[in-house]
Amino acid sequence: MTYVVTDACIRCKYTDCVEVCPVDCFYEGENMLVIHPEECIDCGVCEPECPVEAIKPDTDDKDGKWLEINTKYASEWPNITRKIDAPDDADEMANETGKLEKYFSANPGKGD
Repeated sequence: MTYVVTDACIRCKYTDCVEVCPVDCFYEGENMLVIHPEECIDCGVCEPECPVEAIKPDTDDKDGKWLEINTKYASEWPNITRKIDAPDDADEMANETGKLEKYFSANPGKGD
């Protein structure tokens, strides 16, 4: 098992999870984070830190879509190991649904 970041993170990009990760397996896109599944040690400390509940065990990812997205972009985006400020509209975006189709960006973030 590994953990994956889902579309609840898109345009929220709270980084509380990054700060607690003991193996630095988070990678930063322009408007979301992903977890590198081969680096994740399945400790689960990141999951309760996410205020929008965007982090899920891959066993909850029935069709494997989020595992695929996390795997792909973790190899393309820069590593992030420190908490940064969330986007100004993060709280407004927190409860929006269907964010993958509406807002996802494949562009990398800044990383550390």
